[in-house]
Amino acid sequence: MTTHNKFKQASLFSAGALALAIAGASQAYEIQAGDTTANIYGYAKLDLIYDVDVELGNTVNRNNILLDDQAAPEGHTTLHAYQSRLGFTTATPAGGSELKTTIEGDFFGGGGGSFRLRHAFGEWNGLLAGQTWTNFGGFLGMNPTIDFTPQPGLGNAGRQAQLRYTVDGFSVALEDPDSLGGAPMATGAKTTLPDLTARYQNGVDGFNYAASAVLRRLEYDTTGTTDMKDSTFGWGLALEASARLAEGVTLRGSLTHGDGIGGYLEGNPAAPAYFDPNTGDLETIRATGGTLGITAAAGPGDITLGYGVARASLSDAQAAGAVAADDNKQFEAIHLNYLWSPIRNVTYGIEAGYHTREVVDGRDGDALRLQGMVQYNF
Repeated sequence: MTTHNKFKQASLFSAGALALAIAGASQAYEIQAGDTTANIYGYAKLDLIYDVDVELGNTVNRNNILLDDQAAPEGHTTLHAYQSRLGFTTATPAGGSELKTTIEGDFFGGGGGSFRLRHAFGEWNGLLAGQTWTNFGGFLGMNPTIDFTPQPGLGNAGRQAQLRYTVDGFSVALEDPDSLGGAPMATGAKTTLPDLTARYQNGVDGFNYAASAVLRRLEYDTTGTTDMKDSTFGWGLALEASARLAEGVTLRGSLTHGDGIGGYLEGNPAAPAYFDPNTGDLETIRATGGTLGITAAAGPGDITLGYGVARASLSDAQAAGAVAADDNKQFEAIHLNYLWSPIRNVTYGIEAGYHTREVVDGRDGDALRLQGMVQYNF
């Protein structure tokens, strides 16, 4: 699958709502101008949210989950349309190949209410340049959710600036080191090299699979103050797959692990590295996550049950005094949802999401979110 087709497959959905494909591909408006074909697409989506416990935000913020010894007002209703989206693509014959461009935005900027750039990239002869899905993350192991926050544990499929080359299912990219992966917990943290990612994706007879890797350079430099500096390398690996078990039944899962992986693990509760005040060294933080889910056709739609977990190993950081007792070390989520389309380009959905977090000293807490959606595609 080419990078462009991968984007087309997912561009209509939220980062965690791949199941909205139940509505089918958007009926984009096509414009022909000379040799160039342009398509305008998008949707208007209303989210109706009720947080049974603490308010979790316009999209689930697991940091808001109360621990068992904490208290706050319960029961919160939110309605918003911030996920609504607008984009356009072009395709132009050029030099014996096809030059393609995509620009897309939504209204989730600033946490909701401001228009923001999601995708802005072009590709020609297998070379992609611009901002789009990271080459590390994918959608094969992503359980469909109505909420905009994906389940934790995935190889993060976030968007960032990159230069990528793809051939025969294999892709390699240089990516922005400052955004998705995150910076070390250290004064003077800086980046000198781009993140390097590689991915291979293929499939046969209803079984699709992918493997990804990332290599990062992490660094801090306090020259001019305490004149201390150190650097280290972080890495991550991700495996994901989906399998059609029977007509209308799909099983999917993923496993992600790394040392210094940071935000390349979706929902990672920790930074990629920390400063050890006892040695002056920059130490990487290991983290692991996974997802598992099943989707089955039921009546006019699909029902999905999915689970995800992301956990960081913080014992060394705690011993060094780099993390506090109430810092997060694990996030979990369980989603049960049903999505259906009464007609083409109209999708309805209902969902229950159960979210938990655990902190360094062992305390934990949970929260329940009930959510509905109405989406109109064009």
